[in-house]
Amino acid sequence: MVRSGLGFGGSVLSLPFMLLVDDRPLVYLPIIAVHLLFFAGLSLLQKQRELRRQRRAGGDPASHVDWGYLRSALGIMIVPKLIGVLGLITLPAHIMSAIIFTIVALYALSYILNKPFTTNSPKVDALFLIVGAYFSGTSLIGGPLLIAVFASHVAREQLRDTLFALWIILVSIKMMAFIYAGIDLQWSYHLWLLPCAGIGHIIGLRLHDRLLMTESILFYRLLGSVLLLVSLLGLLQSFVF
Repeated sequence: MVRSGLGFGGSVLSLPFMLLVDDRPLVYLPIIAVHLLFFAGLSLLQKQRELRRQRRAGGDPASHVDWGYLRSALGIMIVPKLIGVLGLITLPAHIMSAIIFTIVALYALSYILNKPFTTNSPKVDALFLIVGAYFSGTSLIGGPLLIAVFASHVAREQLRDTLFALWIILVSIKMMAFIYAGIDLQWSYHLWLLPCAGIGHIIGLRLHDRLLMTESILFYRLLGSVLLLVSLLGLLQSFVF
């Protein structure tokens, strides 16, 4: 499994392809969740060490996480997040796979049409937080909607680490639900997949930096086209075969 650094979570890229092989989301999501916790936590720890060095040198750096907005957003997100997790655990696997393929298809269309999700009003903010939290609960792919809201409220220099803190909280809720429900967390696969995820994480971050410096519309349209094709195949597989 390769962790994406393209500005959205690796689940959007990896999960549709995995579900074409085996349409049971609960086989893959624990592995994706643990890897996300590992790399997001590692990134926050590295930033925390940097802040401590700056303080020892006599500086007064601001917090790298906007905890105030994070708390207010979580107040809106917690209920739809729990509803999404409950659906993931209780609904039949092929129904959940169809929901995930539909969500990915919507994201793919936004990439193809070059219409990223944007928000400019409190009502749209609340809608995106609710829907993004539900998507996160079902499949860990609520990133594009949640990033659109956080980017409009959190300072640029705090955005990356605030999102990492958000992912850790949301994924921890999902993992606790998995443990409570007795879901197989696939621990035997975590260790040997971790180096693969690490390589993908580094490559993805570098690619993300390159995309920020270049014209990336064509890349995202090609990526969106591939994701749309995979999603349509997945939907066909879920309801026909």
